[in-house]
Amino acid sequence: MNSQQTVRNLDELQFDNQFTRNLPADEEAKNFRRQVTGACYSRVLPTKVARPQLVAYSKEVADLLDLSADTVKSDEFAAVFAGNQVLAGMDPFAMCYGGHQFGNWAGQLGDGRAINLGEVRNSRGEHWALQLKGAGPTPYSRTADGLAVLRSSVREFLCSEAMYHLGVPTTRALSLVLTGEQVERDMFYDGNPRHEPGAVVCRVAPSFLRFGNYQICAARGDLETLRTLVDFTIRTEFSHLGEPSRAVYLSWFEEVCRRTADMIVHWMRVGFVHGVMNTDNMSVLGLTIDYGPYGWLEDYDPNWTPNTTDATGRRYRFGNQPQIALWNLVQFANALYPLIEDAEPLQQALDVYVDHFEQGSRTMMSEKLGLNSFQPETDIKLIEEIQEVLQLVETDMTIFFRKLSLLESEGESSADIDEAALLAPLMEAYYEPEKVVGEVRTRILAWIHSYRNRLRDEQSSDVVRREKMNRVNPKYVLRNYLSQLAIDKAEEGDFTLVNELLEVLRRPYDEQPDQEQHAGKRPDWARSRAGCSMLSCSS
Repeated sequence: MNSQQTVRNLDELQFDNQFTRNLPADEEAKNFRRQVTGACYSRVLPTKVARPQLVAYSKEVADLLDLSADTVKSDEFAAVFAGNQVLAGMDPFAMCYGGHQFGNWAGQLGDGRAINLGEVRNSRGEHWALQLKGAGPTPYSRTADGLAVLRSSVREFLCSEAMYHLGVPTTRALSLVLTGEQVERDMFYDGNPRHEPGAVVCRVAPSFLRFGNYQICAARGDLETLRTLVDFTIRTEFSHLGEPSRAVYLSWFEEVCRRTADMIVHWMRVGFVHGVMNTDNMSVLGLTIDYGPYGWLEDYDPNWTPNTTDATGRRYRFGNQPQIALWNLVQFANALYPLIEDAEPLQQALDVYVDHFEQGSRTMMSEKLGLNSFQPETDIKLIEEIQEVLQLVETDMTIFFRKLSLLESEGESSADIDEAALLAPLMEAYYEPEKVVGEVRTRILAWIHSYRNRLRDEQSSDVVRREKMNRVNPKYVLRNYLSQLAIDKAEEGDFTLVNELLEVLRRPYDEQPDQEQHAGKRPDWARSRAGCSMLSCSS
């Protein structure tokens, strides 16, 4: 297949299933809940459903797989990506892994409702794993049913693609398919279950390997499988490092540390809160993976978490994500220790994470402020102060940084400009603008003066700065209330808003004047509504 060819029939997809071909399989063929040892995966077929119906798909991800629009809109596509049909060349399986959940070792976890269909090699030689989420039980489902509801599936589908277009490293989403069946869920685990529409998302990534895949081997003392898995990972996903060896293991871990730091910097840049940063939700490729009770920081509150399960301890709150990523990397290092047998070089790699994140974070904040470079003597204080100022009164993070680009630095000095004029571009970011008075107003203005002086020192034009800032400060993010509005309509059989949001979020940095309604602050009705303020892991 050359680079111009398009798959018009799903049977034309070229499968190259490296994972199942090279790694040890579970010897038990039957699908029942159990502990799986000495294996990296269990073969399992998706559960067939009643009436597959395509809700939405990502054109960009279809292009990655060389799929034409007509193919994606076919009945066969809906059947395959709901789990009703297994194509020739597919080799469906669920991964075995463990993990630390909320800081505690949880033992075997695994793909409890994710089934990997196979790995496609496209016309450009790229390798993409296809995974269905919500396609039925696996040996790792424990007490769950392996299914997913439309509510959580809409959120996963939209956020996967929104994050990609924001420039955040992420797994992708090809399709969202209704199953035509009802699934019982107790959204807040409070004894009030209800039936919801079932759905399946097809997730796409080069690999879905996560820290927990390696942790389970180390925890069981299965060093042979651990080494086999590490060697496979390096040969398939990190081949640029060379053939596996002790030195290459260390280079690989250091690269994982750097990629993780880059991912967290991007999360902090756009105000994303993952909500469940367990080690089994950490990709070795540095991709955002497993979109559960995530949220977007609307009011700038570093202590906010979207996860009801985390409401007391707030372990996974926005401001703690960099530290949690490091903690998770330490657990990953512990799993790799038997292959290294020396803590010092592993610690050096962890230090790389700290340094890389700090440097990346400073660069990121400089870019959000439109500065040409980071100058420690002035910018450390400038950044620390804005992070405090944003918390003085309820401030929408996304709108604040987007509107900050409108501040003029050329022309008159700050002392000669009316204070109301200085504040005017930012007033739209405040949920209660009437509170921007007194000491709060004074402190905000003091920061604006400092910021404006810093800009004047650089002598760059406002036009150029504005263009730079608008490339890193999005206008559109997937606010929880927008997702909930789309879910409400979808549950009534109207998928227009799901597809409208998908289109808007493809260009999050563009103005899109006809989509202003999707760029506004969280409305008052969404402050406490389920799905808009806090979410549970129920999905």
